[in-house]
Amino acid sequence: MSKNLPYIIPATPSEVDETFAAYQTTHQFYHEVRERSEFRRHCEWYHTTAMQHRQELEKMRGELNIFRWFRRS
Repeated sequence: MSKNLPYIIPATPSEVDETFAAYQTTHQFYHEVRERSEFRRHCEWYHTTAMQHRQELEKMRGELNIFRWFRRS
């Protein structure tokens, strides 16, 4: 029975706190990395979409506006 005694005694609170602190720091780091990569991907999508909209707007400005003829008063 005395052989198994060291395995039954729980770890000291400081060891547990250090373990959880390391886990929490690691978790926060990966969370931050994920958030930043999602934000970068969103920014890239936004810039791509904005560029496409600008190109479409320039294209529409060059086209003939038929509705202007009907709106003349």
